[in-house]
Amino acid sequence: MHAPGIFRTASGAAHRPPLRFLTCGSVDDGKSTLIGRLLHEQNLIHDDHREALGRDSKRHGTTGGEMDYALLLDGLEAEREQGITIDVAYRYFATARRSFIVADTPGHEQYTRNMATGASNADLAVLLVDARKGLLSQTKRHALIASLLGIRHVVLAVNKIDLVDFDQTVFEQIAISFNFFAADLGFKDIAAIPISARHGDNISTVSVNTAWYSGPSLLAHLEGVNVDDDRLSKPFRMPVQWVNRANLDFRGFAGTIASGAVTRGDEVAVVPSGRTTKVVSIIGPGGEVGSAEAGDSVTLTLADEVDIARGDMLAAVRDRPAAGDQFAAHLFWMSNEKLLPGRSYLLKIGHRTVSATITELKHRLDIDTLAKLAAKTLSVNEIGLCNLSTASAVAFDPYAENRDTGAFILIDRNTHETVAAGTVDFALRRASNVHRQSQTISRDARSGLMRHKPAVLWFTGLSGSGKSTIANLVEAGLHSRRVHTLMLDGDNVRHGLNRDLGFTEPDRVENIRRVGEVAKLMTDAGLVVLCSFISPFEAERSMVRDLIGADEFIEVFVDTPLEQCIARDPKGLYRRALAGEIKNFTGVDQTYEAPEHPELHLQTVSSDAATLAERVIEDLVRRGII
Repeated sequence: MHAPGIFRTASGAAHRPPLRFLTCGSVDDGKSTLIGRLLHEQNLIHDDHREALGRDSKRHGTTGGEMDYALLLDGLEAEREQGITIDVAYRYFATARRSFIVADTPGHEQYTRNMATGASNADLAVLLVDARKGLLSQTKRHALIASLLGIRHVVLAVNKIDLVDFDQTVFEQIAISFNFFAADLGFKDIAAIPISARHGDNISTVSVNTAWYSGPSLLAHLEGVNVDDDRLSKPFRMPVQWVNRANLDFRGFAGTIASGAVTRGDEVAVVPSGRTTKVVSIIGPGGEVGSAEAGDSVTLTLADEVDIARGDMLAAVRDRPAAGDQFAAHLFWMSNEKLLPGRSYLLKIGHRTVSATITELKHRLDIDTLAKLAAKTLSVNEIGLCNLSTASAVAFDPYAENRDTGAFILIDRNTHETVAAGTVDFALRRASNVHRQSQTISRDARSGLMRHKPAVLWFTGLSGSGKSTIANLVEAGLHSRRVHTLMLDGDNVRHGLNRDLGFTEPDRVENIRRVGEVAKLMTDAGLVVLCSFISPFEAERSMVRDLIGADEFIEVFVDTPLEQCIARDPKGLYRRALAGEIKNFTGVDQTYEAPEHPELHLQTVSSDAATLAERVIEDLVRRGII
């Protein structure tokens, strides 16, 4: 985020609530120029910065020596050199009628995630369109993202109207096309304004060059638009950010109130646990207060010793948020790595982070037509509707009802990259009639009969590395020791359990997910389970580790160089893959992500299979499993 501070502030608006808006649209539509021009016309630029702008315009400008107002917003050196906006630039200014917080966002596709960041906190979007080009795919994408992120007020700024000779027909055709496109996006109002950001037409005052236009200037519209902050009228919600133990006698719960209000003595519910209690005191930055409302950062003390942790939510007893582990949501995919249903991601909602998987991708939205298309994955900058399942229950509201408690992000478990932004649509109630059945015989009791502990030996490596050979020898050795085992082999499960799956990335992810669930059931029965699977992706191996538990999951990396595997080629698969007859073959046209920290690293070039199998058994003895 670029640092503010080079602009004056007009007097008279210091106590007015600000309008938070962003400029968005396709690349080179004039977003930065528009804001720079607006600030210039309101005399909000200091003299020294105006002089610097003149010098920078000659060095970096694209306006033939004239003032290039875009440079006021494009503060990064890379932005000036390339003539584009990369980061979100926030600017704070005020006129005599209103104060403003504006986010200037990038137009390039590769920086669309930055645009989404700016949209997440805005009440209004100024969507720019180049009058010469009309609506582009990126323009529509920005409009769709703005809609998904809860923006309900839009200004369609048809820029560079001077370059089409202030043609009324061009303007009206663009406005009609956008209204048709946006009919189902849920915007409360769309104001179309013809402008020239470079020359100032209809920016601060209505231009004589558009005598056919009868509406207000852009600034007049922004000063007068009615954007109500309805957070106070919504039910009380406070995600717990921190459990405050100032001393042995004090236990408070700190956070920022997302919506509604709370008063000393109010009854509140803890979500997702459902426990209820009363508010004893409310402590703000200046000390104890009688009440607090949306936007206030406070610490609450409660009447009862209720189990509350970071990520829980305090809420109104009679109007609680949903609490569940399954919900439908729209996802805006931000990563160059495609979405893979079944893969385990980290989901961060409020202050809670849990494991989550996309259980089903319902459809992908066509950016140009908003048609719902069948899809098995999402690529970067695509938007889709999906079902998600979390490892434990979380508290949430539908995003349409509460932007603060209905938004989340997905994080790659290994790279820690934010791969998607999501908005909750609704809770999935389909599993509400499914309950866990208590069992008379416990897991420990079953394990006690075995006279050994349960475990999963996860053999991973390239095709032809010797995984199954070593795993078979290990199972034979364990059987001779009267250890109860079960072996799950990659080829065998594809004849039954996973016969419906292919070898694409999504199918490989689902293959391992199912095997992991079966392995967990087998460990519940007290068995030592030997799993021999290529399992090329670290994310899925980590998912199974989390499912089984680190104490019972032993990753065995059967490390054989690719060239050795090709030379062996016991099933003739490498020959066919290299000839192009088999697609999605690991090691040829699909990546194998080698384990970085396996419990056992078996190098087959320097040792034979029997010796390596004995190493595995010795490790089980060392760990006290057998």
